[in-house]
Order: sequence, then structure tokens, then C-alpha cells
Amino acid sequence: MCGRFTQYEPRSHYIEVLSPDKEFASSIDDIPLDRYNVAPGSRVLLLNQRDDKIFLDPVNWGYQPGWAKESKRPPMINARVETVATSRMFKPLFEHGRALVMADGWYEWKKDQSNAKIKQPYFIYHKSHVPLFFAAISQYHPDAAETPEDDGFVIVTTASDEGLLDIHDRRPLVLDRTQALEWLDGDTLPERALEIAEKESVPSSKFTWHPVMQKVGSIRNNGPELIKPINDPLLRLSRASNH
Repeated sequence: MCGRFTQYEPRSHYIEVLSPDKEFASSIDDIPLDRYNVAPGSRVLLLNQRDDKIFLDPVNWGYQPGWAKESKRPPMINARVETVATSRMFKPLFEHGRALVMADGWYEWKKDQSNAKIKQPYFIYHKSHVPLFFAAISQYHPDAAETPEDDGFVIVTTASDEGLLDIHDRRPLVLDRTQALEWLDGDTLPERALEIAEKESVPSSKFTWHPVMQKVGSIRNNGPELIKPINDPLLRLSRASNH
């Protein structure tokens, strides 16, 4: 799954990698975002395309349509790629609300097989330290005077493989520049978007990871120390880490 990630570089850092020649309707600056522990329920800068222009809008991480709220179902933060195009909850968002989340990396917690209460967080990032673009789907109204209660977004996840599987069985769906721009484009048919999601995401072999301090488990904590490797993890991985 994806329950925490980082977004600490300046807006310009991500945009220069994604599409330096594309017209952006939102302001782009060089001020670091400094978010080392982005959690569900917070507002996150979301890349989306409207009228051939790309926007960066703050949108709530989590989606809870009215019928789900009435059924007392908690907000969803992830959508599985296996059902994102067909499920009652996510199909409308997949067809009309595809978006991207800019990130530097994400956290996953490895659980002890004999005691689920023992968990070791790991920070996962691209081997080349390039920005990541998570596939996302959203519903929100940027021009509304008051934000509707059911506005929000979820991150699309896929199955882990290779060494990542030793940490968690799910991971965010990461797209490279070409596929990310195609995913954003409103002219991209849902069938093509699903093909991108199922067959053209960045593979697990492109990522590396290291254990980090337990402090990342509290959303009150933020700072660069959260992504620094530690030498004494509670749990060590049995598979190769692709370093």
C-alpha cells in the first residue's frame, strides 16, 4: 500500500523533470516543500490537467463518497490497479479524474511474522534519486467557494515483486515522464490509461531502500532526519535490497 510519503523538494524540481516545456497554470517556485511525513487526511499538492494546462492544487488525501460515508466506511487512501477501472467507487474517478502525486519516496513498514506489533519502517526511493510520480485518481472542484465533503484523491497501488516484496506486498504505481503525461491527458482513453497502469509502470528493480527511525510513525514528526538510514533496525530484510 502507500500510507506515507515525502514531498520535500521545491515545485520546480518536480516540474523540470516532468515537463519543462509544458504550460503550467499554477505558480512554480524554488521554495522547498519540506514535507517528510505526508499522511492521509492532509492536503497534498496534486498535478492535474484541465484545458490542456497542468495545475498544482492542494487536495485532501482520502476519498469518501456520500454513499460510503452513510455506510460508515472510512475514507479510502489507495485504489488497487486490479479494480480501479471497474469498481463502483473508483471507475468515475479513473475515467475523469486521473492525476499525479509528486514524491521523493515513500515509507512502508515491515512486520514481524510472529508479532505484528513489531514493525520496522523503510524509506523507498528511486536508485537515481529522481522525483517519483504516483498515479492517482481524484474528485474535486477547484473553483468551488467551499470544498465539497467528498472531494479528495487516492493513490493507485500495484503488487510488489522482487526485493520490495520482503517489505510489503503492495506499492504505489510509479510512472515515468512519458507515461505520467499520458496518464494526465484528458484525451487519453480509459483503455489506454489502464494499459499504462497494468504494463508500463516503473518496475521494482528501479528502487532501493533503507531502514529509518520509528519517529516517522507519528504524523507530528517532520524533518530530514526521518529519511536518514539507521544501523540498528528492529527487523532486517532477508532478500537483497537492490542497493
